[in-house]
Amino acid sequence: MSSPDARRHHPVVAAHRAGRAGNVQLRIADAITKFAGSMTFVYLHAVGFALWMLFVETNPWPTLTLVVSLEAIFLSTFVMIGQNRQAEFQQAKADHDFVEQELELKTNTELTRAIHTMTAELHRRLLTTPEEQ
Repeated sequence: MSSPDARRHHPVVAAHRAGRAGNVQLRIADAITKFAGSMTFVYLHAVGFALWMLFVETNPWPTLTLVVSLEAIFLSTFVMIGQNRQAEFQQAKADHDFVEQELELKTNTELTRAIHTMTAELHRRLLTTPEEQ
């Protein structure tokens, strides 16, 4: 029996979510990426940087520069990880959709052939005279 999540979403989406839920590293990466992509992250950093520049260091803020550079390195890594995961997910979804469309095309082709055969048989039976039968 499928879960309610599987019924509401594309099968690849449901499988993707299930796989991610089972991996602690992926859940941590998702949480960091979600927070880093929020306005809360921006506000906290704006306030934190302003306070640091005003009260912690004097010009030209060498420690702050180091911290910001390191944070940028890690955040860019999380962005690349997210892009790779998204590309992998999109490929799996595209593969699934391709298989489903091929199956639908095959089914439609078979139905069209069956309808053609039935139409030809009906045509033959209705349009032939009793003497020809």
